Amino acid sequence: MARGASGGLRGTLPWLGLALILLIADQLTKTLILGYYQLGDSTYVAPFFNIVRVHNTGAAFSFLATASGWQRWLFTGIGVAAALFIVWMLRSHSGQKLFSFALACILGGAIGNVVDRLMHGYVVDFLQFHWKDRWFFPAFNVADAAITIGAAALILDEILRVRRSR
Repeated sequence: MARGASGGLRGTLPWLGLALILLIADQLTKTLILGYYQLGDSTYVAPFFNIVRVHNTGAAFSFLATASGWQRWLFTGIGVAAALFIVWMLRSHSGQKLFSFALACILGGAIGNVVDRLMHGYVVDFLQFHWKDRWFFPAFNVADAAITIGAAALILDEILRVRRSR
């Protein structure tokens, strides 16, 4: 099916449902972290993984986290604009399974982090991977994981599209 193929509103509903499931999973896990952990608390899970409560006032990898507070509204606005654009794209391309899957993952994650920014002024992160207690990957959350999976799926979709066009 061509990139422009549309499933209409009815074809969009499963993708919006996936985004909603991701949003609920994200918010549920963040609610649990907020309820059971104080800021900075950490639980060892495996030699490479901890659960830790972190507040991120910035964006990916704490970009602009030390700014004076204006970044909250910038990143909220970007998230809302991205969500609206993605919903429009889903309506236009709902017949494209991998593309729509990618957009739904990004949508669910983006809305999850926007909800955090609006409710708390920061994003709650809690998944922390590390190597030998020396190298720590920045903590992230379910929304960030969904966005990353969506971005990878977008790249794969484009590679497959280019390969098919040859």
